[in-house]
Order: sequence, then structure tokens, then C-alpha cells
Amino acid sequence: MLKNRGTPAIATCFNTFLAHAREAVGVLILSSLSGFTVAQSSVLMANHYVADVSKAPSMRGEIAQLYVRERMLPNTKAASGDVVLFIHGAGTPSEVAFDVPHVGYSWMEFLAEAGFDAFAMDTTGYGRSTRPYVMNDPCNMSVTQRDQLIPELAETGCTPSYGFAATTIESDWDDIDAVVDYVRALRGVSKVHMVAWSLGGPRAAGYAALHPEKVDRLVLLAPAYGRNRSSAAPLQLPVPGPAFSKQSRTDFDNNWNRQVECENQYSAPVADAVWRAMLESDPVGATWGEGVRRAPRTTVWGWGQDVVAATDHPMLLVSPAHDKQIPPERVRELYEDLGSSSKVLLDLACSSHNAMWEINQGILFDATKQWLRSGNVDGVSNGVIRRGY
Repeated sequence: MLKNRGTPAIATCFNTFLAHAREAVGVLILSSLSGFTVAQSSVLMANHYVADVSKAPSMRGEIAQLYVRERMLPNTKAASGDVVLFIHGAGTPSEVAFDVPHVGYSWMEFLAEAGFDAFAMDTTGYGRSTRPYVMNDPCNMSVTQRDQLIPELAETGCTPSYGFAATTIESDWDDIDAVVDYVRALRGVSKVHMVAWSLGGPRAAGYAALHPEKVDRLVLLAPAYGRNRSSAAPLQLPVPGPAFSKQSRTDFDNNWNRQVECENQYSAPVADAVWRAMLESDPVGATWGEGVRRAPRTTVWGWGQDVVAATDHPMLLVSPAHDKQIPPERVRELYEDLGSSSKVLLDLACSSHNAMWEINQGILFDATKQWLRSGNVDGVSNGVIRRGY
């Protein structure tokens, strides 16, 4: 079976095979050699697909195609210290989280304009990456979410066709490893920087702890850290329960609005752009009800206090002041527990869990650029800083 580990030529051959096969049924797959396209700015965009044998419980042993988006300037020459990989959180795919199609709100584009070669990946079940087939069955959601989507099932009910979490942190780490090796081979670098959001914290930093030789500096926005998280996997895998979850526009708005405490903290046009991109990334979910975004349920372990204490990667931790999904005190605990001597905690004002789509996104983007380029923010390489107040 094919296991891509940093071999673009192999992945391209496999992608070409899939392209010919799927064109027969009207599906176009872009290979890594499909060329760059020019977005609204001068920053280029390319699509890559990395083939990997999945470790996700819901499709173990099957080939997953992992979607990777790249943004860079035409004259960028990737070198050590110039390549960064973005990793998404628990619900929103990377292209939506980090490359919002609204002027001034693309984190990837900002770094590309600064000379970085910026990549963003979707793990299995997200965005344009392969989604386990079990995510096509609404009965595999929680009863509450299923009944919200299909009210008539509230009385009749339905039986799940797959009653377990679709993915695990281990399968995510395996996906990340496939993409990291691909990018390292593609660009001829030994290490990549990582920028991650929310559950992307355990995904990226947990991966870095497993493969420290492949990762340079990290930026973690609202990382989902738990001091008491078990280091060991659950005794029973896969874990019983819903396979995936959904988010509607109402869910999206309500979750965001409960975290707004500043005037003009975010604008309606940006929120609309984010939601449009969300539905575009999930053409199946877009047909359910008024349109939903689907995401796999992921079983998480590892990246607890013991692992964090032994970590020496330089890390910039960003704590949005009004985050009600990852409370600021949890990010503070991560900062306190982190063993690295190169660590900064950025307390970001007027910001929710969605800080990259809000009024102080420029502060976040600039701090990221400084950290990845020089390992400090405004000259600070160890300490707590407050910005935007």
C-alpha cells in the first residue's frame, strides 16, 4: 500500500491516477503540479494533495487524500526558516481559518507577503481532504444535532451506521507527518514552522514533541491545553459515541457573539466571507438543511503537563482576552508549564476564539511574523506581553 512520506513524485503519480479515474465521474482532482494561480493580491496560490494510508478508525487502511493549500510570492525562494505550515482546530478547515477571502484577513497571505512560503493542511475529515464515508450519515451525529437538522427524526429516531469517534489525535499526527515530510521534500528544508489554532495546539505541538527534528518555531492561538489530560490512549479505541458534528450558520453566529465584548470587535462582511468559505469547503454539508459545516469527532490524548514540561521548541502562545472556548487561564497554565526558555504569552485585547477574523488581527499577524522570523515579539523572547488595550 502507498504511504507517502515526503516524496512529491510518488504523490503526483498517485494523484494523476486519481484525476483520470475521477474525471470519469465528473470530479476534478488538482495535483501538486497543477501550477500556481494568482489570487486578488500578488500572492500566488497552489493546491496540493498528499496521499496517505489512513490511521483514522473510521477508514483505517484506506487511502486518504490530504488537502494542502500553498500561498507565496512569485519571487519567494524557500529556505530554512521560510516555510510555515498552518494546522486547524476542531471544526473549521484550514483554508477557512487561515486564508479568509476578505482583504486584510488572510493570515497565510500576510506571511506570504512577508516572504514566507505558507502552507495549510486539512486532516482527515475536514475541508477538501478525504472525509470518512460515515460522515455522510446524519444518524452518526449526536441525537441533539441530528434532531436539530432533521426535526422529524425526533420522534422516529434512527440507528447510527457507525457509533464511534471518526478520528483520533494519533491519526491526526500521522496525517501531519505525511504533509510535513511532503513539504520538507518539496521545498528542500529540514524543518518547518507551525502555526495552529485551538485543537490545532495538541495537533501541532503534540506532533512537534514526537518529531522535534522536523519542527522549528511554533505559534499557538488559543491552544486547547489540559494539564490533566491523559498521556495514554483510552483502553477502548475507537471511542463510542457520535462520529462527527455539524455547525449551522446560527450555531456559528451564536458561538461567536457570546464572546464579543468590544465595540466593532468583528464586522458582518468578514463573518459572511468566513461562512461562505465554510460551505464551499463542504459541498455535501452545504446541501443539508440551510447548509452546515461537518467535522469529525476526534479522540484526544497526550500533550499533557509531562510532555509540555519536556518541550524546548520556541513557542508564541496567544490568549484572546474574551475567549470562552479556551479560557485565558488555560493558556496561562500552558505558558507556566512549558519547558522551553524561549516562550512568550501574548494577551490579545478585544478578541474571541476567532481572533484572526477580528479587529486586532493585525496585531496577531505581526506578532506571528516577528516570532517566526526572529524568535521574539517587540524584542521580548521570554515573558508575558499585552497588546491592543
